[in-house]
Amino acid sequence: MNKLEEFMQLLVGEFDNQEQVQKLQDDNYPYAKHINTICNDKIDNLPNDFNGYFMVEESYYTIHDKTNASSHLFLFTQEEDKIKLTSYDLPDGYDSHNFTYEKMEKVDYNSLKVSNKFVPALYSLNKDIWEGGSISMFAPTVKFTLYERFSKDFLEVSESIEVNGKRTFGYDIPIMYKRIK
Repeated sequence: MNKLEEFMQLLVGEFDNQEQVQKLQDDNYPYAKHINTICNDKIDNLPNDFNGYFMVEESYYTIHDKTNASSHLFLFTQEEDKIKLTSYDLPDGYDSHNFTYEKMEKVDYNSLKVSNKFVPALYSLNKDIWEGGSISMFAPTVKFTLYERFSKDFLEVSESIEVNGKRTFGYDIPIMYKRIK
């Protein structure tokens, strides 16, 4: 099994931070759930020599009984000894609130567009933990920072958005996901 396949085995599935929420007992910290599904089967005309995995990431964040959904389309490829995450614009007809693996219709590979806002993230294996991320400027005054760590035991995700240098989204403590399926 190559590094990319090992990485994807860690990342694909359903995860939540229920254990962390119970420990923190902080009403302002979200209950978060990720559903990560490889979707190459829903993409027509992949090149014959295609060596990557497209993945639908469905994210749900609940605070004070209000849930916000946000979904993304990512491509994971192996770049020497690292794994590269490239973000793609959602296919036509979808937005980040209605895009799920279940609702995804077949799309043509040639119609997919790499996101021009997101700087690809690179992940390196450090002992048994994959770690990495990226910093993207979504606009001249909007900075998005992503840092993640993955192992067979957890997914640790730290995301923040700053507008004019002031954090408008994100938490001081990374979200610690555990596999639920």
